[in-house]
Amino acid sequence: MATNLSHDDSQQQISEISSQSTQLLKPIMPVRQRLMVTWLVWLTFRLLALPLLINIFNPSHPDIIGGIAWQALWLVPAFVLTPSILRGRSPYALLIDSMFTLVYLGASGVVLFTRAYGSSWAEIAVYFVDFVLLFAINIWLFILLKRLPSMNNVVKQPRS
Repeated sequence: MATNLSHDDSQQQISEISSQSTQLLKPIMPVRQRLMVTWLVWLTFRLLALPLLINIFNPSHPDIIGGIAWQALWLVPAFVLTPSILRGRSPYALLIDSMFTLVYLGASGVVLFTRAYGSSWAEIAVYFVDFVLLFAINIWLFILLKRLPSMNNVVKQPRS
């Protein structure tokens, strides 16, 4: 036999389901903090450490100031994304940030792949650190996007 639930019973079931789902939510702050620290480490590494280390390990000793200027130009989109990544609240902004960091990750992988054939092991290690930091940023962004509330958080009322 089927029972017909009243409006109060259905509201009670919905509130029980929503209270169970809120208890199962994972914390956002640790992931947000890891993302913020990894992002700042990557920006600093890419802007300052990468040109310095490439100058040290590359036999042609490229100019450090020129390398920093080139990296600053290359990082202009990252500097624009920095406020939204440091806040880490808006799923829309983080989705766009994720797309840009995937482009950075792809470019870093291409540079690592091309340097693997003609550079010293130390220079390859520098580019590998850059790749790993970007990979970690993309992982933290993905986890944070999964834990943030849905972008279309619409609660549908059951049909009566």
